[in-house]
Amino acid sequence: MTTPNVLDELEWRGLIAHSTDRDALRAALGEGSVRFYVGFDPTAPSLHMGHLVQVLTAKRLQDAGHRPYALVGGATGMIGDPRDSGERTLNSLDTVKDWVGRVRGQIEPFLSFEGPHAATMVDNYDWTASMSVIDFLRDIGKHFPVNRMLARDVVARRLEAGISFTEFSYVLLQSLDFLTLFREHGITLQFGGSDQWGNLTAGAELIRRSDGGHAHAFATPLLTKADGTKYGKTEGGALWLDPDMLSPYAFHQFWLNVEDEKVSELLRVFTFLSREEIEDLEQQTVEKPFLRAGQKRLADEVTALVHGTHEVEQAKAAAAALFGGGDLASIKPDTLASALREAGGTTLPPGELPGILDLLVAAGLAKSKGEARRTVSEGGAYLNNVRVEDPELQPTEADLVAGSWLVLRRGKKRFAGVEVAPRVTTGL
Repeated sequence: MTTPNVLDELEWRGLIAHSTDRDALRAALGEGSVRFYVGFDPTAPSLHMGHLVQVLTAKRLQDAGHRPYALVGGATGMIGDPRDSGERTLNSLDTVKDWVGRVRGQIEPFLSFEGPHAATMVDNYDWTASMSVIDFLRDIGKHFPVNRMLARDVVARRLEAGISFTEFSYVLLQSLDFLTLFREHGITLQFGGSDQWGNLTAGAELIRRSDGGHAHAFATPLLTKADGTKYGKTEGGALWLDPDMLSPYAFHQFWLNVEDEKVSELLRVFTFLSREEIEDLEQQTVEKPFLRAGQKRLADEVTALVHGTHEVEQAKAAAAALFGGGDLASIKPDTLASALREAGGTTLPPGELPGILDLLVAAGLAKSKGEARRTVSEGGAYLNNVRVEDPELQPTEADLVAGSWLVLRRGKKRFAGVEVAPRVTTGL
């Protein structure tokens, strides 16, 4: 029986947007274990959704018998790849070093560091920091025609507004990484996002020009929403993997709310479900979209991968409780707080709490006290999942959930949180 080529799996999952010679790449991946690398620049204290595509692709390759090298760029993180929005803010060495450690910690759980295909973590600061400018220009810069560098899409778009020599030269640094890893570790394959395609091919070309070697590269596609805009953003910013920057609840909610048109693509890219399971979920999405079976499985699978199964259960329990289907007291305080902040609401100063009508208005669940009163009389107002019968109800501190929250709901689908600031105590 012929062993399946991992390239077929990557193509089925929609993970190959561009590649160098496809037949040569297929042959290399089919002939034996290939050493490959993927790089991550620590330009923030956390990875995000786009980086997760690369991490999971590395895991797929490792699971297929190839050996990963995960590069966290302590050197390139000091520079930053050129982007359309303009020059990056340069961070200090201490900041970048801290972020290198954080990013490494996020990557490591996804890869195995034992066995014949054990992963290796590397940092390009180790071979870049001691390199002199003269050596860099002679040994690396000599192989880069400026006319080709100017023709790169992002550079061409930035020329009118201006681009620094620092960012213009980034491609040389990333290419140096590929050459160094080729020489020192026998790495012959690099991959990254499609926005990195110019850097990927430049590295392979440097290996050919400098050492007469042959290397491969491929790029994963840019993920976009159904309307063509870029994925990876929530209302609060990027879809961070760090739970302190984006709560597991908010992370889970993001995947639950993806469009029907994108469920199939995202299941293939972000989960390790089999073809049969994914195709079944695709069919359910077409036939019974109101059940949102694909979104539910997607949210559970990706949240479990990043945050663990316990956080999946907490996120689901919190969502159920907030809509009246569970016990609010059973939800972890930080999960409850995250869910309520996600929903939107208000914060009150410490002291006597307003009456229920004022609370409904303050939380945005009613436009006026008159509307709030009608909501109560019609049986549509809830405090901590208990129907409010009395429009003159006066909540007290005893009603606070998780120490500082009131959970308000109007009808079955609209809820909001009111957070009460803690009292400030002063010593005599």
